[in-house]
Amino acid sequence: MAVSDLRGFIAALERSGDLVRIKREVDWDMEVGAISRRAYEKAGPALLFEKIKDYPPGYSILNGPVGTWRRVAVALGLPPETSVRQLYAAYEEKHERKLSPVTVDTAPCQEIVMAGPEVDVYQLPAPMVHDGDGGRYIGTWDIIVTRDPDTGWTNWGMYRFMIHTKNMLTGWPQATSQLAIMMKSKYLPRKQAMPVAVVIGCEPLCHMVATDPYKPGENEVEYAGGLRGEPVKLVRCKTQNLLVPADAEIVIEGEVLPDRIALEGPFGEYPGYRSGTMGEGVLVQITGITHRKNPILTLSTLGVPPDDSSIAASLTAAIAMKRGLRRRGVPVKDVYVPPEGVTHLIVVSVERGGSRVARQVLDFFTARRVMVSKVIVVDRDVDAFDMNQVLHAFATKCHPGRGIALEHYEGRGNALTPCYSADERRRLKGTSAVFDATWPEDWEEEGVPIKSSFETTYPDWLKEKVLAHWESDGLGGRL
Repeated sequence: MAVSDLRGFIAALERSGDLVRIKREVDWDMEVGAISRRAYEKAGPALLFEKIKDYPPGYSILNGPVGTWRRVAVALGLPPETSVRQLYAAYEEKHERKLSPVTVDTAPCQEIVMAGPEVDVYQLPAPMVHDGDGGRYIGTWDIIVTRDPDTGWTNWGMYRFMIHTKNMLTGWPQATSQLAIMMKSKYLPRKQAMPVAVVIGCEPLCHMVATDPYKPGENEVEYAGGLRGEPVKLVRCKTQNLLVPADAEIVIEGEVLPDRIALEGPFGEYPGYRSGTMGEGVLVQITGITHRKNPILTLSTLGVPPDDSSIAASLTAAIAMKRGLRRRGVPVKDVYVPPEGVTHLIVVSVERGGSRVARQVLDFFTARRVMVSKVIVVDRDVDAFDMNQVLHAFATKCHPGRGIALEHYEGRGNALTPCYSADERRRLKGTSAVFDATWPEDWEEEGVPIKSSFETTYPDWLKEKVLAHWESDGLGGRL
């Protein structure tokens, strides 16, 4: 069973050797971000900054809750050395489980309450994450809670939020996000403010579920309970009619205003580049702030992958895509979303390939309006999780003339895709490409080149002998 709150997760990371406590005073103005960014790029541990300049003792920042696969394993209650393939399998096995949440009257996240004129978001140690950011970002690893006014459906998402004033935030949910669609379709026509809660500092599975592309109408909190193996406790906000995780560290309650916007950004975003220039963002009027005593602010110092965003999305997006492809009749074996590809590159292995199957894969992504620009399709003998094998298949089996299929679209491209021009990002004009690295369907079996590898070249008796002597030959641990 996974842990039930962030503090339990921190203790688990400490036991596994995946956490370092930074005890000296560190400046919230870029120093926290700089240390954190280097830790990601060196595959370092999660960092708990225990003394933040200008803030009381006890106020801290945790960077990188799931910034490595080891930390994902700990979040899932598995041994830290669990392989990526096994983590995918464990997440997929629990992916459709549901446990209804439990509503409570009192909660740790409401030990301290600010409301009305007392609201001052600067009392929380929001960092200036990168040099060049538009401001201090309090929402980088968060859960954004909104509610459909007609159906009562509560949605969890993850979007960035920047401090605008002491009682206002600005955010940038992409136009294709469920928050933006709900605001545009339900609240703007009525000229109503949309209640919103920015939840910070839950145990990681709740945050990961917020990044999972569940269908509109599905309550992510139920799937979070299924993953955890225990229901999520919810408590009603003090100033908004929203239910939020009771064991969170911080909850910022407010309303997305229907008639006002404010400048937001730029920000060093998940593709590994600063996202454009300061632009128009949604404006949130803060109505209340609640938090635990000695609150811990969770941070993801986004940039060149891998980091929390690219690793969490690798897991959640891949499982959703695999299920979707199977529903459409694609003979999919595995789907892998390499964190280094920041969801712009997907690897799909199929039982039997060919141009027809590759086209099926492309049609799935374009029909689903999934903002994926590059897909590599490989045969079943290629391990989708081994990028050495994938690169070899791409180089040797993707025909440069007939092996590439393209689909162009407008109005739903990814505004954060770095290779798109400024005009393409503005118009959301995108392109998806499938690289068919499989053998053509019409090739006879005897015409398919034989792979020269340990698994495919040698007889079983010899492979067994080699493996039986592997450790005594001094090669143990190198399987």
